[in-house]
Amino acid sequence: MPILSMTYRYWKPRSSNRGGQAQTYKMNNITFAVILTMGLSACTLDTGGDKVYDLASPAHSRQISFENPTGAKGAGAKAAGKLGPGRKGAPFKILHAGKTMLLCDIKGPGVIGHVWMTMHNQPQLLQGIVIRAYWDHQSHPSIEAPLGPFFGTMHGQLRAYQSAVHSINAAAGLNCWMPMPFKKNARIELVNQSSTSTPIYYQIDYTVGDKLPRELGFLHAVYRRENPTQLKKDFEILPKRRGKGRFLGCVLGVRALWPGWWGEGEFKVYLDGDKQFPTICGTGTEDYIGQSWTVQDAQFLYGGTSLIHDNLCTMYRWHIKDPIYWKKDVRITMQQIGNNQHGLSERQDDWSVCSFWYEPLPSQPLPPMPGYEARVAN
Repeated sequence: MPILSMTYRYWKPRSSNRGGQAQTYKMNNITFAVILTMGLSACTLDTGGDKVYDLASPAHSRQISFENPTGAKGAGAKAAGKLGPGRKGAPFKILHAGKTMLLCDIKGPGVIGHVWMTMHNQPQLLQGIVIRAYWDHQSHPSIEAPLGPFFGTMHGQLRAYQSAVHSINAAAGLNCWMPMPFKKNARIELVNQSSTSTPIYYQIDYTVGDKLPRELGFLHAVYRRENPTQLKKDFEILPKRRGKGRFLGCVLGVRALWPGWWGEGEFKVYLDGDKQFPTICGTGTEDYIGQSWTVQDAQFLYGGTSLIHDNLCTMYRWHIKDPIYWKKDVRITMQQIGNNQHGLSERQDDWSVCSFWYEPLPSQPLPPMPGYEARVAN
């Protein structure tokens, strides 16, 4: 930890001025140390451990959009528009109802570091357009979720907020900052399962030629909804996965079906052979996201509530500083318990979740996702 030594010079009275006589002063020195600590300075970058000044990386920077759909070097802005070639010729395309749109098909190794997207801000599109990602030519997707939940918003409702991995603009500017590494190939597509067409604008920022670890975790994501949940049965945030992995976090949506507080349920993680009882057990739903005494309209890096409206609530929690690893298997749940004038009580409400984790390939197929009508119901 570097220490900077500084000397401050000041004048100290040699004698007091009791009789109207002029004071005389003596020069004095004070030497003090200023400890420069990374992270306390306002100009310090939160780089997640990356040395932003290290130019020895073998990676090359690329971006895919409709202006450069392959991401090839020197191949951007070739489309001709009203103003001529290279003058905003292909900023968007229409994703028609019932159609599939390929966003990228990238040869690896590489890492997708950022995805930005926008479209019409409509609930049927946020819940009806599905994003699917396939890594290294695996036949089934590792990511399958409605567009809204994948980008951090539930219930088809958009509200501006940011966390460690998402940032959302109120005008439907959607950002995801989760690293998505791949060794051989990355293919991402959108499927419009709604009856509404929309323009799609997007950018995928990535690198190729990265030096990746031998035991690589690939990003996975799954969307689940139970409307309503089953009485006395914990809602599964992450159904059982086998093999090793790391839980990154989740976005949770609750539609309360009954009056009263619904969030006394405990977060549970069953690790590496846990059966009846989990290794990790929380103290309440709002405690899990870092809040207390019910939920508040507050957003922080690793946990918070991004929406409270009538009986709807959207929460999120990211295990970046407090990782959850497993070596053999995992299952993650949230109890369905409330509190009323009679004390603790079992509840049934409408719960949905989009969970994110890393695991190696080949990976087992994701659990089935609810169909379009089930996703937009109520």
